[in-house]
Amino acid sequence: MIVGTAGHIDHGKTALLHALTGQAGDHRQEERERGMTIDLGYRYAALAEGAPLTGFIDVPGHERFIHNMLAGAHGIDLVLLVVAADDGVMPQTREHLAIIQLLGIPQALVAVSKCDRVAPARVAEVQAQVAALLAPGPYAGAPQFALSSVTGEGVAALRQALLQAQGRVRQRSVRGGFRLAIDRAFAVSGAGVVVTGTALAGQVRAGDTLLLGKAGKPVRVRGLHAQSQAALVAEAGQRVALNIAAERLAVEQVHRGDWLVPEWLHAPSVRVDIELTLLAGEPRPFEHFS
Repeated sequence: MIVGTAGHIDHGKTALLHALTGQAGDHRQEERERGMTIDLGYRYAALAEGAPLTGFIDVPGHERFIHNMLAGAHGIDLVLLVVAADDGVMPQTREHLAIIQLLGIPQALVAVSKCDRVAPARVAEVQAQVAALLAPGPYAGAPQFALSSVTGEGVAALRQALLQAQGRVRQRSVRGGFRLAIDRAFAVSGAGVVVTGTALAGQVRAGDTLLLGKAGKPVRVRGLHAQSQAALVAEAGQRVALNIAAERLAVEQVHRGDWLVPEWLHAPSVRVDIELTLLAGEPRPFEHFS
């Protein structure tokens, strides 16, 4: 299962993942200086002894980094909507919720964070706010967990709910062509270029040849990790890291959003058919721009 956070800036998304996984994550220098998440962060942890590793994607809450949040929300199985008890529902709470609704994320849990800072009456008030916010959409009645990442109160109950949700995750098809949208690329000394992303379909093995990006540059998979563990095969529904190699391949040539697909599936297009869904809360009807 892959879990992604959502919520307004400074509502405690990163701190909650630390409390859930015991991992602080790999924070960039700029993030440490600003005290805020700017880009995607990744963690892997077993929710219970003997359970398979769950992947967690931490997303930024600031409106300036909404494009990074969108990249992280793509492909997740469950969203963890975090709302701080002192602030309540805020602008990016609503914006992030709209994004995950439009992406069709199948499951949602709500963490009402920072409950150690407020009286119980305020917690109840914020839970009512969240229930009203979710009522018109697909996450109506989503379970809410009042908690504190500082004291640990409520964290165990949320972890148990995540463990139960893991059993309800819809398995993605491993048939057909492998498809992965790259969300991170970096160079590793002695290994070369490594790319990561969520596998959306199919399987990939060490030794496979895939085509990279719109240009379709052939790359060979030298090695791979699935859910942060070395593996020979990775499949749909897993977080995947691929060590890829090609003639004169540099990490600067790989960009977030580039696809890795087999040759027979590579078909760049300049046209697209869309199905438009207008959010129920939009104040104005959609009109043709002409």
